[in-house]
Amino acid sequence: MTLTRERTTQLLSEARLFAGVDAHGLARIADRITELDVPADRVIARQGEIGTGFFIIAEGLVRVVRDGETLAVLGPGDFFGELSVLDGKPRNAQVVSSEPTLCLALATWDFEAVVREQPSVALAILRELAGRLRNLTEAHRH
Repeated sequence: MTLTRERTTQLLSEARLFAGVDAHGLARIADRITELDVPADRVIARQGEIGTGFFIIAEGLVRVVRDGETLAVLGPGDFFGELSVLDGKPRNAQVVSSEPTLCLALATWDFEAVVREQPSVALAILRELAGRLRNLTEAHRH
């Protein structure tokens, strides 16, 4: 499937990660996006490999799996792959499509450019990572 720039921009605008980004910024991000059409039960990101991309789910569902255990199920508007892209270390989980899935992908160099050009994206990523860390911390307290 090939998305138009307008449809890609619309999908980006629906992702909470890009909630604070204006139309011009969304269009600039859309220019850097590559579509990844994934059949069901395919690995999109492999645990232990260095990541070369960041992904936003446009359609479909994926499972986040670490050492054979499903940690989360993600759907449209969710994202994954940011940790390895940010720190250059191996991915700490595997992401597998549960059904046919369309991802919007940003290569590492494009992800870094977007974060530099769009401070609101950097702030949204920091907030999401802080929320995930808080959830893990709270889960270990109980």
